[in-house]
Amino acid sequence: MTSQEIRQQFLDFFKSKEHLIVPSAPIVLKDDPTLMFSNSGMTQFKDYFLGYKEPKAPRIADTQKCLRVSGKHNDLDDVGRDTYHHTMFEMLGNWSFGDYFKKEAIDFAWELLTEVYKIPKENLYVTIFEGDASENLERDQAAYDFWKAHISEDRIINGNKKDNFWEMGESGPCGPCSEIHVDLRSEEEKAKTPGVQLINQDHPQVVEIWNLVFMQYNRKADGSLENLPAKHIDTGMGFERLCMALQGKKSNYDTDVFTPLIAKVEELSGKKYEGILENEKDIAIRVVVDHIRAVAFAIADG
Repeated sequence: MTSQEIRQQFLDFFKSKEHLIVPSAPIVLKDDPTLMFSNSGMTQFKDYFLGYKEPKAPRIADTQKCLRVSGKHNDLDDVGRDTYHHTMFEMLGNWSFGDYFKKEAIDFAWELLTEVYKIPKENLYVTIFEGDASENLERDQAAYDFWKAHISEDRIINGNKKDNFWEMGESGPCGPCSEIHVDLRSEEEKAKTPGVQLINQDHPQVVEIWNLVFMQYNRKADGSLENLPAKHIDTGMGFERLCMALQGKKSNYDTDVFTPLIAKVEELSGKKYEGILENEKDIAIRVVVDHIRAVAFAIADG
């Protein structure tokens, strides 16, 4: 499948699940003083979560152009040095504003990945929030129970607050989350090291592709948590990583999202891209194509 087809299938799937498909908000935020750039899919929906505005529909799906170059969510130093971080990336997301919650979000994600995209079930792992005593937050038993209907319990991994409690910034809507990871290694490598040992260990072929956030709290300016007026779903799937998984590649840069840009850099520079991780020339080419793409979209968005 081409990247265009992968994106379209995501939107078509959620349209079939009664979601309104909306366009991406601009990368450059015009009316949010707390952020310079959209850094996640949920930035354009913040007022819905906080109850300040009424959403256009209770269920929404979209793909959001995100830019992460500073602040809480910042991948700038990893770009080019690994195969799966970017300054600008697309976040495929589905949203529920006070409509469905954990069970449906988990069911939809599993159906799309395994039945529509046909990712082998044995390549998938999930994480859940293990709880945090310092904040009086309990383990997310509900998410665990819903996952158990789809995946064996040894593939459901407890995650700490850093990995499994999502916050947009120092304050604002937040909640526990459940990540879906895919193991893209060869059968020989899988036989040597079980995938479960490589979750959140920065392995280039065992990567998180989708994060399901269960928005139920608001972090106040004093750091305390209060319940939101209603419970919401906020999910984000990395489009470039999904393309890597579905196109059978070992790197986001080997997918058709980036190969035309790399070909152009090769043509202009007279240098050949070999895709070697530690190679300074290849790192430079990855940085150039990542940054050119980010800058082009930022300019297009004003």
